[in-house]
Amino acid sequence: MPAFNPSPQSSVLGTALVIFAKAPIPGQVKTRLCPPLTPDEAATLHGSFVLDTLERTKAAVTTFKLPLDRYLACSPASTHVFFRIMEERQDMRLLDQVGKDLGARMNQTFETLFARGYTRGVIVGTDTPSLPLERYRQALAALESHDLVLGPALDGGYYLIGLNRPIPDLFTAIPWSTNQVIALTQEKARALGLTIALLESWRDVDTISDLDELIEASVLDAKKPKRDQSFSNRTAGALQLLAKRLRSRA
Repeated sequence: MPAFNPSPQSSVLGTALVIFAKAPIPGQVKTRLCPPLTPDEAATLHGSFVLDTLERTKAAVTTFKLPLDRYLACSPASTHVFFRIMEERQDMRLLDQVGKDLGARMNQTFETLFARGYTRGVIVGTDTPSLPLERYRQALAALESHDLVLGPALDGGYYLIGLNRPIPDLFTAIPWSTNQVIALTQEKARALGLTIALLESWRDVDTISDLDELIEASVLDAKKPKRDQSFSNRTAGALQLLAKRLRSRA
């Protein structure tokens, strides 16, 4: 299916954009990077990714004048001090992630949004710190003419999903954290008669190979004019520090 390419004039109303995030607790985030990273290093990197996503979604809202509310869906709980700080500093609304697996938690989030009166909802993860701002506008615009929008990840998952009504069947019997996620999700959607829009594929960061690719991308990004750079100074610096540490450990 071809990627969705909306016109710049597309508009949205009654929309919620939700960032799914875990608190940066050592030993509970980015565990597939450990080793060679230490749990503290992995947690610090994850925390920077969360901040990047919050900052970039805010920038997308400002740049494209998107009329939407931003939410932070929190795990283990919205009472964690990290999320309370984000609520205040990043002007976020907080939700708890509720459910036994990722699919159940996403479905519950959509149910909550639509129960609150939103007509469109988009969920994005925090593993794509350099995701172009344009992707958010494209995702929201796609929901004007499609039932489902997906942002494919290169590992077979997806970094973004958007709906204009609850569709619980999309989140059941999916082997989460495997390379079958987006294929099975599309299969379910077609069986349900849904129209699907696909955004451009993007790399998320789950493995050391992904991290190596991201480090290389950050080096190239730093050579661009400041206005064209995608990585925050915070994350670019963290990646270069990790690169040095990984070389010394090798």
